[in-house]
Amino acid sequence: MSMTIHVDIVSAEKAIHSGPAAMVVAPAEMGEVGITPRHSQLLTRLKPGEVKLIDEQGEEEWFYVSGGILEVQPHVVTVLSDHSERAKDLDEAAALEAKERAEELLTDQQGDMDYAKAQAELAQAAAQLRAIQNLRKRMRG
Repeated sequence: MSMTIHVDIVSAEKAIHSGPAAMVVAPAEMGEVGITPRHSQLLTRLKPGEVKLIDEQGEEEWFYVSGGILEVQPHVVTVLSDHSERAKDLDEAAALEAKERAEELLTDQQGDMDYAKAQAELAQAAAQLRAIQNLRKRMRG
């Protein structure tokens, strides 16, 4: 009998992944969560970071999410995010540029600046860079 759970990862732009996994690890707001088949129902917010899917053979697949919602049903996990993509497809130059832009906004602190938006952009760019660095480590190791 297969011990998998169906996982859908969807961004505002498109569906990123749909398929089975033996385990899902996601960056919930209150800490990292691990989901296995027949997990109890759960609805939680996600912070920017990496979602890891592990298949029945132990192979890992990594995705970046900009935050969003994680919904867990006994046989289905759904990740809804404004922006998500496969970690291997992340653009390091764009992430560095976004990080620098957000840092500049935060240090300038002009009266018309949206401080919360700049902080959110900085968190997303930093999470993308961490995902890229983690992917490089996994590929070397």
